[in-house]
Formats: sequence, structure tokens, C-alpha cells
Amino acid sequence: MNISSKPFGKMPSGEIALLFSLENDHGIVLNLTNYGGIITSIYTPDRNGLAADVTLGYPDWEGWLTNEAYFGCMVGRTCNRIGGAKFILKGVEYKVSANQGEYQLHGGFEGFNKKLWTAKPSEKSDSVGVTLEYLSVDGEEGFPGNVQVTVEYSLNNRNEVTMEFLAVTDKPTPVNLTNHSYFNLGCESAGDIYDHQLILFADHITETDAYSIPTGQFLEVKNTPFDFTRTHSIGERIHELNMGYDDNFVLRNQTGKLAPAARVYDPVSGRLLEIFTTEPGVQLYTANWFDGSLIGKGGTKYRKHNAFALETQHFPDSMNHPEFPSVILRPGKTYNSQTVWRFSVVDGI
Repeated sequence: MNISSKPFGKMPSGEIALLFSLENDHGIVLNLTNYGGIITSIYTPDRNGLAADVTLGYPDWEGWLTNEAYFGCMVGRTCNRIGGAKFILKGVEYKVSANQGEYQLHGGFEGFNKKLWTAKPSEKSDSVGVTLEYLSVDGEEGFPGNVQVTVEYSLNNRNEVTMEFLAVTDKPTPVNLTNHSYFNLGCESAGDIYDHQLILFADHITETDAYSIPTGQFLEVKNTPFDFTRTHSIGERIHELNMGYDDNFVLRNQTGKLAPAARVYDPVSGRLLEIFTTEPGVQLYTANWFDGSLIGKGGTKYRKHNAFALETQHFPDSMNHPEFPSVILRPGKTYNSQTVWRFSVVDGI
């Protein structure tokens, strides 16, 4: 196993972001930067042993610096949406930045995805990794409390990419972290993901309104396009929906322990991605707004449904729904979340 680093790009402040490369003994390479905690690429072999990048992204530093599509980044303080860009804690209303119309999306205008994190590489007997740290100060994007955040990315010889998120605070505050990588298991330039086969370990989704804000109700997936309790191709029923999938699936596991969340298989390459998480939910998003204007790696024009994201998370807008699992972190407690991506090659699922 091997880990290396090199300069990646210059921040507007003059600081230099680094690019780390983690490689295991089976040909999997994970590249990430301490700017935004972004995973810039994952190379993994297909059934013929040929490695390809299975994550979408930009061809140059300037694209990663703006990263309007949230490719591969760390999302916080809270991922997904906050309805009305406000919430109440102990009788006090907090108004957070509304960067998407009247609500907040993915932490605001300059969330964790726009920060330069301190970085420390690590080598263990069975893995290589990078530990990132960032202090989110009281009032940042409207959130209360100073929050110290630690994220550890690691790669092992079981072909697993592990992300562990830790946070502590000095005031009660919402915390809901995720990584926003977009995958195409054929390769990042392979086109649509309609033939990718998907299983989700979820029997319900959280119902949303016209602005994708949860209503507080849970909907059964049975006999709907959201039913991935057994294998379906992503494209089989996607056109029954308005734009595509952008929904939070309520995972069966609600124990907080690591458990299966999803399995995705590309029958062309043979690549399988299995996702395990301690989180109660996962957001399936199918790149619904790509229209060919975004130029990706190698000059590829990314188009609608060219990728999927499976963002492990607590439910969207949870701070405004007491019936949802709580996202409020309190002083003296530690936020701890873990997600694992396991890559392999198989003949079907």
C-alpha cells in the first residue's frame, strides 16, 4: 500500500491545497484534496483488470475551486436542505444562509465544501489514510456554536474506502455530514447509468413538497418507482418521475451501527459498489440537472442521468421535524458517523 501527496492548486488566500493519492495492493487508487475534503477520483479495475475512474469531476483546479456541482466534496454543517433556512433551538430561532431560493442547501454559500482543511496522512498495518480537521466558528453560515470537525478517509486491502466523521461543539447545533461523490461504475465518461442495477435496504422514503423539503410523512416504496428492495435498473422507471431521483430513503437499520445501505452493479464492467453506513438515511440523486454545459474530466460533457450519488445522512430538514432522528449535537457529546464503500467485480447481483 502507498500514500503520497503533491501541490494541487492555489487558494485565493495564497494557501496551497494538496492532492493525496492512496493506493492499495489490488489496483485501487483514491485521490483526494484537503480543499473541501473532495474525493477527486477513484480508480478501480473492471472484470478484465482494467482500472478506470468511476467518479465524475473537473479537468482542472479552477473547476474544483468553484465546484458548483458539489463533486466529491464534504458537506456540512448540515447536508441536504433546511426548509425556510431557519430552525428553532431552545426557543431561539436561528436563520441560516439561504443559498437556494428560500432554503439552505448543503451548508450554505461557503459550507465545508469550500474550506481548506488541515491534513495529516497516516499509514497503518492494513490501510492508508488522510485525517482532515476544520474548526467551524460560531455564527458561520448562521449556525450556532464552535464545531471542531474531524474527517478520516482511508483505503484498505479489502478494497474499502472508509469515511469516519467526528464533531464536538460548545453550543447545541445541527450537524449532519456526508460526502457528495457522483459515481458511474462504467467510468466517469461512460454516459447514462440507466443499466446500473440497484438494491436499497429501505422500505420508505421521506415525502417532500415541490421544493424537495420533507413534509414529515413517510411513504412506502412498495409498488412505486422508488422500490429498490429487490434489484431494478436505475433507468427502468426513472422516466415516470419528473426529473429523476432526488430522494431520501429511510434505511431499515436505525441502530446507529454499521449496516448495509445499498448495492450498485454495472453489468458492462462487472464493477459492484456496496455501501455500508451508521446513518439512518441515504439520498439517491441521479444528476438530474446536468445538461451538457458542464465539461468534466477529459473534456466529457456531463448530461442528465450520467451519474448517481448515494449520500448517507440523517434525514433532510431534521432540525424542523421532531419526528425524525435528531441531528442536534450538544456540548459534551461527540458526533460520530461512518460510511464504507466496498468495490469488487462480480457476475451479477
